[in-house]
Amino acid sequence: MAGLPPQIKALAELTPVEDLMLAVLRQGLPGIQVQSLISKDQTFPLVLPRRDTTFGNWAGDTRFLDAARVSVECFCEDPDGDEDAAILSEAVRVVLRDAWLSQTVYPGLGHITRIDLASAPRRQTDWATSAGPVQYADLPTGVWRYEAQYDIEIRKPRTRPYPTP
Repeated sequence: MAGLPPQIKALAELTPVEDLMLAVLRQGLPGIQVQSLISKDQTFPLVLPRRDTTFGNWAGDTRFLDAARVSVECFCEDPDGDEDAAILSEAVRVVLRDAWLSQTVYPGLGHITRIDLASAPRRQTDWATSAGPVQYADLPTGVWRYEAQYDIEIRKPRTRPYPTP
């Protein structure tokens, strides 16, 4: 199979919510792994942002705004994993807030135009309580997970010209 024709691919207006979150958090949390999937031999600390499927809003906005709920998981391991994961969750909140307040633009991805804390960072003991996709049936021994949810609005970069009315 040849795949999708180029003219069909050109129609897609991809929304870089997760990619923007990865860029913001990677820049703001140097030395911390920030990724969208858990690897087979995962090490910690780890920040895992994922777009939540329970909320999103596009509404055909011609200003290229997109809204999404994003779940951010923070993992740290013992000896101080619980405290470290709580601190890392708070650091994530500060990084996201600062990216919004400074209107930092990430080339090819856009910038955050609004962010609200939908669910404060809290300790989660296993994946059964996760808002996102499950990859571990249970957390590895000695690893702590904190989860927070954010409602964000982004202005994505203009991807193709549109006729003016």
